[in-house]
Amino acid sequence: MTALLQLDGVHTHIGAYHILHGVDLAVPEGEVTMLLGRNGAGKTTTLRTIMGLWPASAGRVAFRGQAIGGPGSAFATPDIARAGIAYVPESMGIFSDLTVRENMLLAARAARREAELDRARLDWIFGFFPALHKFWLYPAGKLSGGQKQMLAVARAIIEPRALLLIDEPSKGLAPAIVQNLVQCLAELKRERTTILLVEQNVMMARALGDQVAVMDDGRVVHTGRMAELAADAGLQQRLLGLSLGAHA
Repeated sequence: MTALLQLDGVHTHIGAYHILHGVDLAVPEGEVTMLLGRNGAGKTTTLRTIMGLWPASAGRVAFRGQAIGGPGSAFATPDIARAGIAYVPESMGIFSDLTVRENMLLAARAARREAELDRARLDWIFGFFPALHKFWLYPAGKLSGGQKQMLAVARAIIEPRALLLIDEPSKGLAPAIVQNLVQCLAELKRERTTILLVEQNVMMARALGDQVAVMDDGRVVHTGRMAELAADAGLQQRLLGLSLGAHA
């Protein structure tokens, strides 16, 4: 199976701290790869390293076979985004002083005015996240936490992207909003959008994941099919310290 994204021996330092210790990770094209692990395992750092926000101090990050990260790479974060990678950080990364509409326009590379947005795709997004339609002209900073998360995801998918990096999108959300989010990501999955998803919500991991990579102490310590991990309680306990079945 072809890997759209490949990390080989990636190390990342943040100041004096050595966070990633030789991460090897392949993200197959057209599938959802879950990146799991205990808090502090290095999951967020991995996503930020892929985006060039925290540059890799050693190793190689390749997208479609081209090096986009690692010593000597000429790719900065804007270049990585233009290559077709969208990132939804845990902090959401929205512009609080701008309206929902303005946030969406900024994320749409092909549109400078609302009339230039892909209306069919926008209506599709509104179907999953109706609050964004309701508060289209409201400042994003006045949205609830759940609505801000909807906006963060919507910004990433306002145009088709080759790869989505999403960091704990369900964190702190009400169950109904989580279900809408699952439905949205499932539809993207059916369209063969490649997704690398960090998530603590077990229901989401089981519902969406094709592949899984488990991190511990800055390394990938397990890779395989998500269904196989979900079916093996002993392996779950050893890798994650929990039972996926018990939390379903």
